[in-house]
Amino acid sequence: MRTVKLGALVVGLIIGLSLQPLLALQAGGKAVDQKVNINTASLAELQKLPRIGPAIAQRILDFRKENGNFRRIEDLMKVRGIGEKVFSEIKDLVTVGAESATK
Repeated sequence: MRTVKLGALVVGLIIGLSLQPLLALQAGGKAVDQKVNINTASLAELQKLPRIGPAIAQRILDFRKENGNFRRIEDLMKVRGIGEKVFSEIKDLVTVGAESATK
């Protein structure tokens, strides 16, 4: 019986490890390996975030250009198209990084 339990544990670990890349997939099927710095991210990097397509990504870049770096991630909600619902889906995937300089 002990062998069966150990075998099940090993199989569980193997399955868990093989699913690891899938766990990185976020809503919309986009994979995010590490947090996206919204103060330095390119258009392509921003589009890796769930619910962020080319139009909203461009608005983020435009907002950053006009207003300077984001001071906190919550400032993303000042960008048209990013409300509380979208923000709640991406908040754990973004950062302002160490270089969040004041304007």
